[in-house]
Amino acid sequence: MATRTTGSDRGERITDAALALLAERGMRGLTHRAVDERAGLPQGSTSNYARTRQSLLEATVRRLAERESRVLAPGELPAPTASAAPPGPSDPSTPPGQDALIAGLALALHRYLTDHPELLICRYELALEATRRPELRAFFDATGRQFREPLVALLTAAGSSEPERHTLSLVAWCEGLMFSCAAGSYSRSVPSEAELRTGFGELLRGMFGH
Repeated sequence: MATRTTGSDRGERITDAALALLAERGMRGLTHRAVDERAGLPQGSTSNYARTRQSLLEATVRRLAERESRVLAPGELPAPTASAAPPGPSDPSTPPGQDALIAGLALALHRYLTDHPELLICRYELALEATRRPELRAFFDATGRQFREPLVALLTAAGSSEPERHTLSLVAWCEGLMFSCAAGSYSRSVPSEAELRTGFGELLRGMFGH
């Protein structure tokens, strides 16, 4: 008996194909026809799912966020009220709640950099396009808030006196590192998880003053 494809399955197939095209060909290679071909669907399937280019871009941003959330796995980060340190050696100058946060951030970022660099390329393609499309910028920024808001809560619990500002510093540090490793001059030098723990530790201790 044949398996029936649902609308959700087809939508994921289309948007996954769109992400693959962005990673391989850039924004100019993302067309409705090319997505149909990449997804192995009849011509017109992508147009039926997302009639305009704007709607296709929004669907692609939404799918990127879904896939990033699986890679970054926010559930692996400590709860905002967590205080127990993860197993293993830790820096005695770092409060236990910060230890858990540092370990979780390093794990997530290392997995992203080593296993899913193509998603980073897609992120940069879409971010650049959003600078030229105000309607996409609003959508792109709203989608990104799902990652920022949990960090504000985590930094507050970890002892930040200015969680909004410190979240900006943390995100900027991560974004700079990701760009350097995915598309910049360090593309062949992805740091180890231990190196990332050291970097996050230095950053957080510097922000919190201990």
